[in-house]
Amino acid sequence: MSKFLIVGLGNVGEEYAHTRHNIGFDVLDHLAKETGGKFKNDRLADVAEVKYKGKTLVLVKPTTFMNLSGKAVNYWMQAEKIGIDNVMVIVDDLALPLGKVRIGPKGSDGGHNGLRNIQEVLQTTNYPRLRFGISNEFGKGQQVDYVLGKWDAEEKAKLTERIQLAADAIKAFTFIGLQRCMNTYNTK
Repeated sequence: MSKFLIVGLGNVGEEYAHTRHNIGFDVLDHLAKETGGKFKNDRLADVAEVKYKGKTLVLVKPTTFMNLSGKAVNYWMQAEKIGIDNVMVIVDDLALPLGKVRIGPKGSDGGHNGLRNIQEVLQTTNYPRLRFGISNEFGKGQQVDYVLGKWDAEEKAKLTERIQLAADAIKAFTFIGLQRCMNTYNTK
């Protein structure tokens, strides 16, 4: 049986719940609900283990805050004995339109502190990731407020379908592999 580590990036605390920066948490919450998983607090993260088509998915929402996400990723990779090819990190991305899903095998941190820390801790940029577009509709000097802000009504209307798409892409990654997953979901 294959095992996968699926990491959704976000910040813990009610003030960050359902903000643009926490889309990684929201995607994993949806995936857990869909597959009957329940998160429980564990070392450095809230963790849920779910099954999908004979695969085990260890869903991890780091409780280390965004800037120290690498600590939780590394710990859970070691604890679950999961190689880097079977890790996927879900992250918000300002450079993509709202709800656009882009899957890749590697890449730079793109200025994202969570990815930067993961790359520092793992000493590589070569790990699968799913970038979820949050758009960049903010004025000069407003990036932090925008990223940590809640979705507006118009955005929320689009989110349900796009979060489902991201969850479907994660499941596909575990079942059909990264390349076929990219071919299928990067065009939707």
